[in-house]
Amino acid sequence: MAALIAENFRFLSLFFKSKDVMIFNGLVALGTVGSEELFSVVAFNCPCSPARNYIYGLAAIGVPALALFLIGVIWNNHTWNLVAECHKRGVKNFSAAATFLLFGSIMGRAAVAPVTWSVISLLRGEAYICALSEFVRPSSLDKFPAEYGAEVLARFPCKDVPANLTKFRDEVTRRLRYESQLFGWLLIGIVAVLVFLTKCLKHCCSPLSYRQEAYWAQYRSNEDKLFRRTAEVHSRILAAKNVKHFFGFVALDKEEKELVQEFPVEGVQPSPQWNAITGVYIYRENKGFPLYSRLHKWAKGVEGNGPSPEGHEMLFLAS
Repeated sequence: MAALIAENFRFLSLFFKSKDVMIFNGLVALGTVGSEELFSVVAFNCPCSPARNYIYGLAAIGVPALALFLIGVIWNNHTWNLVAECHKRGVKNFSAAATFLLFGSIMGRAAVAPVTWSVISLLRGEAYICALSEFVRPSSLDKFPAEYGAEVLARFPCKDVPANLTKFRDEVTRRLRYESQLFGWLLIGIVAVLVFLTKCLKHCCSPLSYRQEAYWAQYRSNEDKLFRRTAEVHSRILAAKNVKHFFGFVALDKEEKELVQEFPVEGVQPSPQWNAITGVYIYRENKGFPLYSRLHKWAKGVEGNGPSPEGHEMLFLAS
């Protein structure tokens, strides 16, 4: 029984490790839903004034979505790898397909939060009703009093209307909420189809087998974890040596003393080495052997960034 439970836990661990991007996107979506709910309750307040409703309603949907999109672009490692690539080497070694793949990866991940925000806003309907209530044609409402115009329609979202217009306000609200929710469900459907087609295209165009792609993902994850962990230890030991050189001693705890004794650090890596392992990486092979990262490529002593007679560039981006 214990062995069965341990095996199940091991399976779940491997599952979540292999689905880290999907889980991250799910957490981003859930966080966006919570933020939108909080915004609607605390911050959203329709002005109920002609010409202002439209601007405020669109801003309530579009501005937070734009901010979330920019945050997603900033948080994406590919963004800064691309900046480093353009600064150090340019993009002349990238084909059009590789460039499209890179930008698609950045934009696709950054779009998770803003699309979620837009969908939830449309499904709730408040911002859409606020923006478009004044544009409802009075002639489309049965027996709507002729003496009332856009100013009264603009006050419908605030329920600040004469008693004889209550039924018209309910009808306008219901009609606009229907349209808003319809657009929200259509947006969900379009996004779902695009995600499905993108996943199919990715797996169909991948030069790697399923097992090799899974191995590559594990390698990237392990390399990143080990690199960050080692860099943290290396920088701590180097900082300890410099502090000791300045003061004549350094105050270390037991664990840090063991690190200093176990891992001798003589100096820092020169800038050319940092530049060699920094930037965008497209999967490549050299003489039939895969190169899984820029660090792997540097360790093997392979020069250059573009394809060569001995090397073959694969248009498959490291995620």
